[in-house]
Amino acid sequence: MSQHHLPGPGRNAVTKNQKLSIAGVAAIGAAALAFSLVPGNSDAGEAQAAGAAPASFAVSTDAQAAVHANVAKQLTHADEQAKAAAAKAAADKKVADEKKAADEAAAKKKAEDERNAAAAASRSAARKPAYANNLDGWIRQSLDIMKAKGIPGSYEGLHRNIIRESSGNPQAVNGWDINAINGTPSIGLLQVIKPTFDAYHVEGTSTNIYDPVANITAAANYAADRYGSMDNVNGAY
Repeated sequence: MSQHHLPGPGRNAVTKNQKLSIAGVAAIGAAALAFSLVPGNSDAGEAQAAGAAPASFAVSTDAQAAVHANVAKQLTHADEQAKAAAAKAAADKKVADEKKAADEAAAKKKAEDERNAAAAASRSAARKPAYANNLDGWIRQSLDIMKAKGIPGSYEGLHRNIIRESSGNPQAVNGWDINAINGTPSIGLLQVIKPTFDAYHVEGTSTNIYDPVANITAAANYAADRYGSMDNVNGAY
């Protein structure tokens, strides 16, 4: 027995709009065809009424043309709608893809900026020297500040004068010399009076005269102005 295979759903498929249009056009065409049938000859009605074989009918060529034109028009309209829908879907997808790409690029740049900032901070911290909280550390920190500000002086010159003036005690206060008698006692590691400290204070250091680094740096700035350098000071100044 021979078997007849029906075509699968993927073969000769048409769009939904085309199916609807074809169905509508078929109904219109059937109606037009029914009304366009005319007898083949004048005896057909009488022969049929008399029980003779049915007479043949001819289809109007104008009706056929109208049906074909209508079908073509409907199919064209359905195809245009399908193309318009596809174009809109493609445009919407393009906009969505562009927005996604922009968001991903912005997120990537933000992450990269944060990584660069963290790396820069890490490098800065690595370059920044650590100073011991003692006389050696105070002198070395003051020397770095003095170098950046163009204030002359050496480790030996600072250390020698600090030991003579305060024995390395940042809280030292002279309460008996002429400055003390005048109400402005000498204070700190390099025994600076407050008016001198204020006049020669170096920006970036503490404004507290007892702060060891600020005291050393202000005194070195004063000595550089008065004597050329703290290295040239070998006694009370």
